[in-house]
Amino acid sequence: QVQLVESGGGMVQAGGSVRLSCAASGRTFSSYVMGWFRQAPGKEREFVAAITWSGGRTYYADSVKGRFTISRDSAKNTVNLQMNSLKPEDTAVYSCAADPSDYIRTYYRAWAYWGQGTQVTVSS
Repeated sequence: QVQLVESGGGMVQAGGSVRLSCAASGRTFSSYVMGWFRQAPGKEREFVAAITWSGGRTYYADSVKGRFTISRDSAKNTVNLQMNSLKPEDTAVYSCAADPSDYIRTYYRAWAYWGQGTQVTVSS
């Protein structure tokens, strides 16, 4: 049973930074892709960033490219999302996801496993 537990959310002012972590357990994730999605009130869940566990290949949504960085720590089985230069429009519930694939897909329904999510609020 795959378990994903996010941490690190909170409230920050525009221009600030937040680091999210996702602790993964229950499987060997060497053949998985790991990702972050977000959902703002009244909006559909959207792709933020993803990384392949095996090769560290990354992919970002255009809206966060250059500001967010996804990384993995194989020793700790964690995936991190460093978010810099935050904007009020980045306010959302951020969720960690995992999929037994080496192919990065941006549509959330294609992902198999999800964490509960953590709130990030950016004030102007």
